[in-house]
Amino acid sequence: MSGLDLEIIGPALIAGLLVLSTHCLLGREVVKRGIIFMDLAIAQIAGLGVIMAGVFHLEESPILLQVFACSFALLGALLLAWSETKFKQLQEPLIGVFFVLSASASILLLSHDPQSGEHLKDLLAGQILWVTYPQLWAFTAISLLVLIGWFLTPNKKLSFYCLFAISVTASVQIVGIYLVFSSLIIPALASISLGNKKAFIGSLFIGILGYASGLWLSLVWDLPSSALIVWCMAFWAAIFYLSLTKIAVREKPRPSNDSAV
Repeated sequence: MSGLDLEIIGPALIAGLLVLSTHCLLGREVVKRGIIFMDLAIAQIAGLGVIMAGVFHLEESPILLQVFACSFALLGALLLAWSETKFKQLQEPLIGVFFVLSASASILLLSHDPQSGEHLKDLLAGQILWVTYPQLWAFTAISLLVLIGWFLTPNKKLSFYCLFAISVTASVQIVGIYLVFSSLIIPALASISLGNKKAFIGSLFIGILGYASGLWLSLVWDLPSSALIVWCMAFWAAIFYLSLTKIAVREKPRPSNDSAV
């Protein structure tokens, strides 16, 4: 691998590690709550906030853009928290409604933009190979704030939705909706049978392998990075889950051959 390849992969891999640092925690909570598609809805709402910021020409001010996008995501998160309290049995379909409404709104807002197709592609697949170090400094600060908030906030229910919105808003702009969803759900599903600490370590292991192998293969085969990372993460998650299953079967106590008296 050349020095130029390392210069490209380095920031992208750091971005992946930062995404995983928060998403491995939040993703386990999503799976435990059974609201799998909440992350897609919040990510799409955050993306809508970014598009709205562009409509108002706020992209020239990075701080205003982040405030605008985060406000949208927080509003969506609070609506989902409210729906969990009031309409728990209907929360999953409501999440789907929020997702399709925000996605449709994004299409409508970009309908007169000649580069709308490229904007939507960037929102979904991201541009992880073009991440810069200045972006990583800001993303690192946000990730640290989310982690501190997670471990120090006693009310996990409310903090979960708020921290989720903040984390997803930042990561969608770095890696796109597909990788946000994959980073949250795929490692969490593979390690769901483990305890909290082991599950977090296992999820990180799966995610790191997915990002590293996907980025490397994307350079070798000249294929889109995000799509390859998703497939590589799913592959390593399957290997991890099958390994856990084999270990569980091996350690399962065998029935005694002694006949009952």
